[in-house]
Amino acid sequence: MQRYDRRVRDRLDRSRAEIRAELHALRIALDPAKLRSFLGLRGLRLALNVGVAVLVVSLPLAATAASQPVTDGLVASQQLAVDPGRATTVARGGIISAGREPVTVQAPGLAPIREQVIGKNDSLGSMANFYGVSPEAIAYANGITDPSHIELGRALRIPPADGALYTVVAGDTVESVAARFKVDAAVVMDYNRLYFEPEHFAPGQLVFVPGATLPGLVYIAAEPDPEPAPTVIARPVRAPAAPAARTGRLAWPVGGVITQYFWAGHTGVDIAAPFGTGIAASEDGVVTATGLVPVGGIRVCLKHADGLETCYYHTHRVYVEPGNTVVRGQIIAIIGMTGVTTGPHVHWECKKNGVLLNCLAQ
Repeated sequence: MQRYDRRVRDRLDRSRAEIRAELHALRIALDPAKLRSFLGLRGLRLALNVGVAVLVVSLPLAATAASQPVTDGLVASQQLAVDPGRATTVARGGIISAGREPVTVQAPGLAPIREQVIGKNDSLGSMANFYGVSPEAIAYANGITDPSHIELGRALRIPPADGALYTVVAGDTVESVAARFKVDAAVVMDYNRLYFEPEHFAPGQLVFVPGATLPGLVYIAAEPDPEPAPTVIARPVRAPAAPAARTGRLAWPVGGVITQYFWAGHTGVDIAAPFGTGIAASEDGVVTATGLVPVGGIRVCLKHADGLETCYYHTHRVYVEPGNTVVRGQIIAIIGMTGVTTGPHVHWECKKNGVLLNCLAQ
């Protein structure tokens, strides 16, 4: 062991002496005065840069050579014991093994198909508003032909977006389904991952066609019930010569849920209620207009005291005519879906001297 230590020290001493000699020779060779006279200013800069680069590269190599242990008389196990940590690999968190029952994971970007049970106050329009899809998409997904009469307690499938939930039948192709719904075949392929999983387009499989063109809805009024039971008790009609004085704040036309308030971009208050629910006059007044108008559908308007006017849009049927006198709480129409609407509701609008107002504040 003493012999080994002595040989290592001798090797280190020789290495240090050699490095010092090389550095001394380099300093002499790189003397600025000599180089400047021989090479000029540009040559001097180049020589200095090269010399520094050589010095930087040579120092680590010389130090490495000096630090190499002498292997004479050492066994392999002693050599490896110098730095065993550098030869080992760190485990990466355990053993990876394949399971016997692979589970299909839903690909990102695919929204789920949900289910909703029809409750007492639910309708196709209210579900469409809640889930952010069109009533046509929900109706098509569930084979609904009359949206105004959906049985209570029925479970409906809610599509992930506007489009068609379609069950593949024998003889179908991606191209034929795409043509049926007026979309490009690539839309069906992309959304349903059919490039990688073509087995999902097989008879009995459910696919979704985003942006599909769907058949329009036809709402059929209940028969033979021309006047459904009102939710507000009507009082006998009286006939004042002019609208009576206001009795206080306006009454809600229907007991429902506000789906949109009055604001700069919306001229009234939307109140959702089941199809066929009675709409009551908010205050005593005189009927000034009825009938179908663009966007608003079938509407009825009333004139009240103090120049106030109320209108009720998207109705299914109106029970009064222009010139009739009505009283607060009298049923004047029923909830419908005429005009541009996503579900059964009444658009309640108020004006005073031609200026739109918030009905909830009157």
